[in-house]
Amino acid sequence: MVNYKISTTDEYDRLVEMFIRHDLEFSIEEPKPTELIQCWKAEDENGKLISGCVLAIRGSEYIIDGIATEPEYRKEKIGGKLLELALEEAKSRGRQAVYLVAKAPGFFRKHGFVAIDPALTTDLFNCLSCPQYGKSCFPEVMKLVL
Repeated sequence: MVNYKISTTDEYDRLVEMFIRHDLEFSIEEPKPTELIQCWKAEDENGKLISGCVLAIRGSEYIIDGIATEPEYRKEKIGGKLLELALEEAKSRGRQAVYLVAKAPGFFRKHGFVAIDPALTTDLFNCLSCPQYGKSCFPEVMKLVL
């Protein structure tokens, strides 16, 4: 078991670097307007970033705008703890649902998310208009009713 600390953070750029390293097809120049709600990070005892999660608003809906955990820490269930914090925050703000695009849909299914038709979320995600969609990228757009 590893020692780590979870906290909120305003180090969004640091989280984005992690998301990009983990091939989350993340871009700071997101074409859809996105408003950050809260970011969380997990760091080991040396301050190394080992996991991060971003809750945001896009369109009129709350989304998980990024979540990743370094591979050597995934069995510690840190990502699940960060996701639960984000879901609790959304619920505390009166939200009815949270959406995301999943690279690891099995992880999100364990937390209650279900796959939905990407065409239902064109105001949230650009999957259908992305040139990689269906060729080299096969995302699952998912939703959790809170």
